[in-house]
Amino acid sequence: MSKIKFFALGGLGENGKNMFVIEVDERIFILDAGLKYPSVDLYGIDAVIPDFSYLVENKERVQGIFLSHGHEDHIGAVPEVLKQLDIGVFGTHFTISILEDLLVEEGMNLSDYRLYRINDDKVLKFGNITVSFYNVSHSIPETVNVAIKTPDGAIVYAPDFNFDVGQDERYRTSFHKICEVASHGVLALLSESIGTSNINRINHDYAMVYSINEILQTHHKRVIFSTFSTDLDRIQKIINISVENNRRIAIIGRKAQKIVNIAINSGYLKIPSGKLVNLKYIDNENTNDDDDLVVIVTGTRHEPFYMLQRMCRKQDRLIEIKSDDQVVIVTPPVPGTERMAAKTLDVLYKRGAEVTNITKEMLKSSHADANDLKMLYSMLNPKYIIPIIGEYRHQHQQKNVALSAGYQEEQIIILENGEVATFTDGYYLKGKDKVSSGDVLVDGSLVGDINEVVLRDRGMMAQEGLVLISVVVDARLHKILSGPEIVSKGLIISESIEKVNNLISTVTSDVINEYFKKKYIDWNALKNDIRDAVSKELRKAMKKSPIVIPTIIDVEI
Repeated sequence: MSKIKFFALGGLGENGKNMFVIEVDERIFILDAGLKYPSVDLYGIDAVIPDFSYLVENKERVQGIFLSHGHEDHIGAVPEVLKQLDIGVFGTHFTISILEDLLVEEGMNLSDYRLYRINDDKVLKFGNITVSFYNVSHSIPETVNVAIKTPDGAIVYAPDFNFDVGQDERYRTSFHKICEVASHGVLALLSESIGTSNINRINHDYAMVYSINEILQTHHKRVIFSTFSTDLDRIQKIINISVENNRRIAIIGRKAQKIVNIAINSGYLKIPSGKLVNLKYIDNENTNDDDDLVVIVTGTRHEPFYMLQRMCRKQDRLIEIKSDDQVVIVTPPVPGTERMAAKTLDVLYKRGAEVTNITKEMLKSSHADANDLKMLYSMLNPKYIIPIIGEYRHQHQQKNVALSAGYQEEQIIILENGEVATFTDGYYLKGKDKVSSGDVLVDGSLVGDINEVVLRDRGMMAQEGLVLISVVVDARLHKILSGPEIVSKGLIISESIEKVNNLISTVTSDVINEYFKKKYIDWNALKNDIRDAVSKELRKAMKKSPIVIPTIIDVEI
């Protein structure tokens, strides 16, 4: 019998940053390590990753990271984890290939890390614990769920999946493997919640396929598609229909070519010889607007929208969208990109292009809905269900799904990040311990060194503006030699800028002259007093509170 703990360092009550931990006695197993993209109020922040300091403190007990699939919200934080933990990483061939690309981007030497490729026949042993895998359907190839088998039963990690039996056979679920896991008993099921809001959502892409086929048959000019680079099954469908309509295909995007190359080399994207076009830069002789051309604009999150806007504004070096182009949007906005998606439609219409927007309702979901979850419950028959992945409302919706499937309230455990569910001898112990968890902010090459003061200052600059004050003085002569020179950025004012600058200059000079009356000058105190006095006058005159940065240069020093 064992003592088993489960907790999340990210992925509960939020979209993204998925990182889950299973402790079986003294062994720790990490399930995924992802990032999430920042909200609009996190100015200048590139990504948010989990705080995994608990794992660093217990690094001798960590057995490895077990990856479910290659989306950034599940593998995006792995490079940072590997910088601090010397552990193995286990994933399918396609997932590890994408991870290797991430590590190279970070300037990390692949030979320094232990990256292991597995498939659904692989069984890993760690003492009396085994880890196995089974294939599931998702929007990216070689997605697996993970089963950690303990003496008290298996802990099954089922993040992103669905049971689409009509999908390409290379994406299909290995149901016999699920039955094998169930045959040994399942203690707890950690199943995704985000798809529980998919009510009356279609479970096929027939509407998309029909629309694309009709467009390619009736529009005899260039057609441009926007897609997410990780929706490889959907990209393959666009390629297949394009080839059937005797079109040539170009795929462009910042990271697209790397993922496309990995997919082609792995056999997950198939483009007939002679149909793939490498576009050259636009010039007087080359316009890349052949009538038989299909252009697939792809990327992650906001990138497809951003690239389409650049193409409309003649800023892209490969494609310039024209009034006779047909643009097909196959990128339903994800949280945080809604404004950019709407803006992109405006820009396209203003450009005069013909636009077809294939909405979320016309596309199948790659996440488990209520019926998928009930089917998984019936196959695995877990003793406990722990809803994971999604905001709290999604977790609560899965709880209702489980109740409707016949589970009792005490068999459903809803947690928050950092809360620990403990099982002893196969039973859940009520009462939740806590481990440290939270957000680590990534800003360029900086990871975790961005504090609340920095974010507050960035927010103030974005909303209120910035005032720079430069003064040259001679402290020995008690005299201002030059300035104050005023530079303002992002300051929206109703008064004339000259009047505001005169006000700032007067206030600054008055404060400096007061300090000249003192025997000794505390330069830090002087700058603070200038900052406070100028801020007060600007707030009084303009109802604004910009960031004020004074610079005092003493020629005597």
